Amino acid sequence: MDIYVKPNEKITITGRKIVYLKDIGELWIPGQSTASLENLIVFQIPEDTEKTYLLSVMDIIKAITLKFPDTTVNNVGETDILLVYKQKQQKPNPLWLYSKIAFISLVLFAGASTSIMSFHSDAQIPKIFQNYYYIFFGEYNDMPLILAIPYTIGLGVGIILFFNHFSKKYITKDPTPIEIEMTTYEKEANTSMIDALNKNAKSGDSS
Repeated sequence: MDIYVKPNEKITITGRKIVYLKDIGELWIPGQSTASLENLIVFQIPEDTEKTYLLSVMDIIKAITLKFPDTTVNNVGETDILLVYKQKQQKPNPLWLYSKIAFISLVLFAGASTSIMSFHSDAQIPKIFQNYYYIFFGEYNDMPLILAIPYTIGLGVGIILFFNHFSKKYITKDPTPIEIEMTTYEKEANTSMIDALNKNAKSGDSS
């Protein structure tokens, strides 16, 4: 019998210490139901403290073959699984959440404003607008609003189009640059955590 397992890179278990095979990821047995495998215990949380554990696909294969010796387990997913154990579901604090949003928004606004003003200062945008105004209208103007206002509007529209997001509305169905960066960061963070846990496990075995 062939069993196909697709473990997830990271899973979270809340409130219980027993980890079943169905918690790890997807299961598939050609022509058969996976009900007999879903409740197979693959790991037990050893401590009461909230902690991140590292599971190997070898642990899953061993647990399956111990119960079903005449099976061939095929892994089509991750080889290392991060298991995050939480004692209970944490309810978000609205005040703390909005405080973080306000602080991050303030920092981003200040940083973006400083970057834009620094760029305009280095590129001498006001001088460029004055030169454009002289070229088209034949006279000097210290503050050519006919150019500055459309440029300001275009700058805001360009930022919205680039980030593909305004408030809760998306311009297209493509992921935004921020979502791509967050996904990249999450993958790199998971990889770093897996490497660190692997090193700790090897150092513990050697000692």
